[in-house]
Amino acid sequence: MAAILEVKGLKAFYGQTQSLYDVGFEIENGGITTLLGANGAGKTTTLRAICNMVRTDGTIRFESREIRGLATEEVVRLRIGHVPEGRGTFTTLTVDENLRIAAYTRKDKAAIAADLERVFTYFPRLKERVQQQAGTLSGGEQQMLAIARALMLKPRLMLLDEPSFGLAPLIVVEIFRILRRINEEDKVSILLVEQNAALALDLADHAYVLETGRVVMSGPSSVVKNDENIRKSYLGY
Repeated sequence: MAAILEVKGLKAFYGQTQSLYDVGFEIENGGITTLLGANGAGKTTTLRAICNMVRTDGTIRFESREIRGLATEEVVRLRIGHVPEGRGTFTTLTVDENLRIAAYTRKDKAAIAADLERVFTYFPRLKERVQQQAGTLSGGEQQMLAIARALMLKPRLMLLDEPSFGLAPLIVVEIFRILRRINEEDKVSILLVEQNAALALDLADHAYVLETGRVVMSGPSSVVKNDENIRKSYLGY
């Protein structure tokens, strides 16, 4: 299957400090890929680099088009949805307002209304709280809203940064079940950064392991998950 995203020789910098060194990976169209590694390995920076939120060098191709150097809002218009660590919702706005703002790049009003209802089939609790201020939602509900906002872009690719962070185990299981549905039913490709390696490997098709800004291991998730040396050396379980 063709790659929807190809990253080659990616370097990233915060000021004069280099954080990524020649990182390369691919995401198959319709697939789920996970980036694993310890804190500080460069996982979040990789997502930011794709969205041009840090200074970069190298190649980033989305649907065969070079996107490195595009403004972040242009990357969004290509239907790449980014769910950052910490959720990133507008806490003083309602659930409904958050979702409608997320569709600002779209002009198809009827389709937007239909997609709102579609989002509520994934997250019925958001429909129950549609006029509630986002900042008053529980942590799990705020994470659901963050994912729902990305879905309102009608994305071809979703970048998710630590969606399980700070959530109760039962809520995490529910969110990962919904991510599987989004991938299978809406054919959205997913790049997942996740500290819980076992959980990520159960969801993903392919895994890349980062260490200090470099890819040190890659392979099918089933192979990575069952390799005891990889688990002990890089994944911590």
